[in-house]
Parts: sequence; C-alpha cells; structure tokens
Amino acid sequence: MTENNQENKKFTVSSSPHLNNEENVNKIMLHVILALVPAIGFSIYYFGWDSLFTILVAAGSCIATEFLVKKIRNQKVTDNSSLLTGILLAMTLPPGLEPGFVALGSVFAILVGKEVFGGLGNNIFNPALIGRAFLQASFPVKMTTWEPTKHSFIKAAAEASDAVTFATPLGAEKFGNGVIHGFSEYLNGLILGNTGGCIGETSALVLLIGGVYLLIKKYADWRIPVSIFSTVFLVGGLFWLIAPSAYPNPIFHLFSGGLMIGGFFMATDLVTSPVTKLGSWIFGAGIGLVVVLIRLFGGLPEGVMYSILFMNAFVPLINRYTRPNYFGEVK
Repeated sequence: MTENNQENKKFTVSSSPHLNNEENVNKIMLHVILALVPAIGFSIYYFGWDSLFTILVAAGSCIATEFLVKKIRNQKVTDNSSLLTGILLAMTLPPGLEPGFVALGSVFAILVGKEVFGGLGNNIFNPALIGRAFLQASFPVKMTTWEPTKHSFIKAAAEASDAVTFATPLGAEKFGNGVIHGFSEYLNGLILGNTGGCIGETSALVLLIGGVYLLIKKYADWRIPVSIFSTVFLVGGLFWLIAPSAYPNPIFHLFSGGLMIGGFFMATDLVTSPVTKLGSWIFGAGIGLVVVLIRLFGGLPEGVMYSILFMNAFVPLINRYTRPNYFGEVK
C-alpha cells in the first residue's frame, strides 16, 4: 500500500531558483507602488488633480490592455505589474498631457514593451520607458511642453509674463542661461521640487525617500543606483572641473531631471537588470556614463530614459560574461 502511494505521488518541476519564502511578484510590485506614494502625493500637491487623473488613465489603460491580451491568450492576469507600469509611465509624463496621448502610450507600453515578448519576465526593455520613448518620438512637442506648477513661484512668474509654458532646469541649462548656482536655488528648485518637469521627477527628496525604502526592503539592488549616481557625479564633475563656465556642476546632474526616479525605480527593474553583482555595477556605470554624455553633448537636455533602454539591451551579455563559475566548472 505504501509503495502504491509513493508511485502515485506527483512532483512539480519548475525552473530554478527553487526558493521557499513569502516573497512573490504581487508583493514586490505593491511595495514598489508604496515607495512611489510620496512622489504621487507630491505631484498632486504641485500639479493639481490633473496629475492624479493622468496616473489613473495610465494605470487603467495598462491594466485593460494586459487583461485583453491575456484574454486572447486564454490566460489570467496574476500580478500587479501592469498597474506599476502605468504609474511609472505617468510619472515620466509632463503635466497637462491629454488623456488620449496618455492612454496611447500606456497601450504601447504593455503591447510592445512587455506582451510581444511573452509577458512579464520575458521582456528585454523596461515597459514604462518603452511607452515614454514612443510618445517622445511620436509627439515631441507635446512631450516637451511644460505647464507651470500649481503652487510654485514659477506659476507666478509665468502669469506675470503672460507665459503658458516654461523650461525645465535641464532645458534651461542646455538651451539658455539657466544654470543654478546658489544653495537656496538647489534647495527650492531641485531637492524640494519647486521647479518644472515631469509629474514624478521634480522633487529629489520624495524620490530619495521612496528609493531608500526599496533598498531597505531589498526590493532593489543597491549597487545599481549607487553606481549610476557615482558615475554621473564623477564624470559630470570631471567636465565641470575642466570647464566650469561651460558645464554644470555634478550636484546639478544628480538632482535634476529624471535621474532619481530612473536610478531607483526604472533601472532596478528585476526583469531588465543584471542578476550578478558585478553585472549590476557595470550596468549602473554604463547608464551614468550615457546620461552625462547625452546631457552635455546630445541634442536633448535629458538622457536618463535612453540610457536605461540602451543598457537594457546589454543585460543578456552582461549576465553571460559576469556569471560565477558553475559548481565544479574549470575554465
């Protein structure tokens, strides 16, 4: 009887790693969303309720698109990855972008950024950034039109001059004479977020809070943001030392644009980042280098999105050539 029971036992065969703990995809996604709550709240305060509406449209469009794709494939939606994709995409969009463009970018993010590769775990590039890149390439004017914030001094200045748009700090530095020099300007403009930019990138402080939370909970590899920020600081600082009147100082690079949200929330994506320790250092350093090169010598004021997507393409090679030796392997 015992032998028959043993013969009838079924074993589940799955790919490695075979880990038995409480972590799962849903839990990780929810913690990343929780880490974004300070930035979401800040965006609503500074940009108004339109910011929340943009987030809801992006999240809803991503969820609906994935649901329809899974329905066609006779599969079920089993995780919150599409919700996170929608939130991250919305955080990289300018305030005031029309809902139709938001929905279009969200659909593209899920279809082309994730599902065309077979779904979560198979995608090569970060889906949210794929959606952002599509909108940037298709509607460059819409994606570079910045409205005054709801509560900032910039709104008062814009109204006084009958202006309806204004430049971001990177745009002002790139195309005009807008380099920030004083400490108070850094504190108000870049660190606290009293400046122009995308919905979720203006305040370095709230993004830093969320990023540190992810690192403490170990849902993000600390090597990636550390290598990104270190490389940006060192390379940007090198150019600044060579020609301080021509290039911004490295602190400006660290706290401006989408570096904080990209370094903590985009580059650390578990699917599209390296799995080895050395690979994480290489990956982050590559992102930081490309960011500085685009900002200083490219035709665009910002380069975080393109640098992450560029390095995403090298992740399979990085994983291959930085993997540890197999047990018993002799090179």
